[in-house]
Amino acid sequence: MTDVAVVLGTRSEVIRLAPVIRACRRRGLEHAVIHTGQRHPETHDAAFFDRLGLPKPGYTLGVGSTSQGRQTGEMLIGLEEVFRETSPEAVLVQGGTNSGLAGAIAAGKLDTTLGHVEAGSRSFDRTTPEEMNRVVAEHVSDLLFPPTERDEKYLLRQGVSPLRTTVTGNTIVDATRHHRDVARDESTVLEELGLERREFFLLTTRRAETVDDRARFERLVSGAGRVGAEHGRDVIYPVPPRARDRLETFGIELPDRIRRIAPRDYVDLLRLETAAEVILTDSADVQERACVLGVPCVTVREDTDRPETVDVGANRLGSCDPERIGRSVVEMIDRSGDWRNPFGDGDAADRILAELPVESRTDEVVP
Repeated sequence: MTDVAVVLGTRSEVIRLAPVIRACRRRGLEHAVIHTGQRHPETHDAAFFDRLGLPKPGYTLGVGSTSQGRQTGEMLIGLEEVFRETSPEAVLVQGGTNSGLAGAIAAGKLDTTLGHVEAGSRSFDRTTPEEMNRVVAEHVSDLLFPPTERDEKYLLRQGVSPLRTTVTGNTIVDATRHHRDVARDESTVLEELGLERREFFLLTTRRAETVDDRARFERLVSGAGRVGAEHGRDVIYPVPPRARDRLETFGIELPDRIRRIAPRDYVDLLRLETAAEVILTDSADVQERACVLGVPCVTVREDTDRPETVDVGANRLGSCDPERIGRSVVEMIDRSGDWRNPFGDGDAADRILAELPVESRTDEVVP
């Protein structure tokens, strides 16, 4: 019998659940890491896990990218088989991915305790798959681990019993602090690109809705190029495959101030984030890391599922409108780090494990 099964399938989940996996190892817990293969083929590789200080997953389903329904269904079949083989006392899923949804449904049908990491986070945009996935996973989970008191309030308003919720802080803090040191010691990306700290802007685009709409994508790159020119800064843009394809299909020319580079791995990206003067992003992960790192952020969306970053003054909503992006950068550029981190103290992983019905087998337990 396994103490804890951890379900993941995207790069974000690997990064966010890395502190939980490390905490399982510290506590001597028998744990199974199950990779669904939802996205990012490089996250299957032992090298990716090794760079994060983790062993390769014990189980890899290899589902791959396909339609939402087929992907979730294939994950359900594979996860049920692994759960029956490992008989976990507890299962942990994270966030609002298809992997998290499938893990929650599969575990919910078995005699095990299901915990949902990062429960309660909301963008209030039901058109996004993540929002629906997260809500469904929450309602079949036994234990809910909202990162903040705001997230817990959303759950309680939905009728969730307070006995099921524990505010833990966000594992992104645990992960960012740990991996920041790795990036500082191992990444040479700044030297390779000839960059100096606080003398460039960083642009990241992860979401399909950002790049799949031609007009929206054109306005975004126009706005990013304009703020680069106005502030005398290059805008470093690691172009992911989907955005690269859309640039070619739409025939979009990047402005002179946008410096296109190949996609970088997580450690290099974290080094770029740490050194940037301002970050422009559509990614919730990057918004959170920027807040923790003390780097001003402008979110190129109409909404955010990390409103705490806006509340504390670490983030502004710039949309994809060039004028709003410009105003937001002006507001944020001199605000480096002068805000309170709303996501906790970096001990979220240990708080999560402390709530599970499993006993540690070592003395290396953080209270």
